[in-house]
Amino acid sequence: MSNFFTILQSDQDTSARAGVIKTSHGNINTPFFMPVGTYGAVKTQSSEEIANLPSSVLLSNTYHLFLRPGLEILQTSKGLHQFMKWNGAILTDSGGFQIFSLKGLRNISNDGVTFQSHLDGSKHHFSPEKIVDIQRIIGSDFMMMLDVCPSGDADYKTCLDALNKTTNWAKRSMKQYNCTETQYDHKQIILPIVQGGTNKDLRKKSTMELCSLDAKAYAIGGLAVGEPKPEMLETVEWMDELLPKDKPRYLMGVGTPEDLVNNVARGIDMFDCVIPTRNARNGQLFTFNGKINIRNSKYKSDFNKIDENTFSPMSNIYSKAYLHHLFKTEEILGYRIATQHNLYFYINLMKIMQNKIIKGQFNHWSKEFLFNYNRKD
Repeated sequence: MSNFFTILQSDQDTSARAGVIKTSHGNINTPFFMPVGTYGAVKTQSSEEIANLPSSVLLSNTYHLFLRPGLEILQTSKGLHQFMKWNGAILTDSGGFQIFSLKGLRNISNDGVTFQSHLDGSKHHFSPEKIVDIQRIIGSDFMMMLDVCPSGDADYKTCLDALNKTTNWAKRSMKQYNCTETQYDHKQIILPIVQGGTNKDLRKKSTMELCSLDAKAYAIGGLAVGEPKPEMLETVEWMDELLPKDKPRYLMGVGTPEDLVNNVARGIDMFDCVIPTRNARNGQLFTFNGKINIRNSKYKSDFNKIDENTFSPMSNIYSKAYLHHLFKTEEILGYRIATQHNLYFYINLMKIMQNKIIKGQFNHWSKEFLFNYNRKD
């Protein structure tokens, strides 16, 4: 095993594994989930509150940080860690997905992407090299390469074209990474992103080409973008066969609690998704017995604690009735409580999976969890 990633235990019945990733901002136990702080903040939560989670890594977005607050501010602050007062690790997405979502406001070429800001219409160009340079200024521990992410219903030709551009850009990104240095006092690693849609031959082609770069970790992109769930899971199973066993695998933008459990079983180590925070602001809470819509009238006079199993400080203080009231009156405190609750649920779910893998109990536990979780509210 490398000094960067050590597998402590592999499950006998599935591809789940528990390990440790070493970064300059501390060790990260795998598998793990990254709360999303797109602009350098997890919505409604402070850095101190996020630091109280049993987690040591979060995700921010290169595209959005480039536009606001901008590179000058980030460089003056000596990077995002100092700017937001966060001592844990940070992963920055390249912003490719956000750029490609602009549709009529962007143009993709072999050299990169030219786009108009969704804020003021100003024009910008991101090349694979520039994305590396921007993330050097941000100072993230994990830097994502620029890739092309087609939609879930894209045809073969579109997926092949996206794959070829992604491979070409990855080679240029790795070259730029190797000839530049971190601007601050910590190490940074760069991750290529495997594309290919739900086509096995394309996934194999992309994996073989990107593995020639000998990166320390690999990401799986182009999933959770509209394809049927069975196809996503089947694709991740292929990736488990194709990607190096001794390097971390990051499944981008996934997902629900069921997704986390099902994909840990398929060999995934790293996850991120906006679901726990976004759904919290809509009144949906995650528990080990399924989802709760706290806006439902049946919680109006339910004075039981929100949940005693997530270990969220607020969940053990306030009642469902009180949280129901906060959402009905649109009090910001309600969004804060729900967000904290969901993040604690997600992070503790990952901790439980780590422990079950270490103890050789993951397969049995995962079946029991999925049965209980899918109960109806």
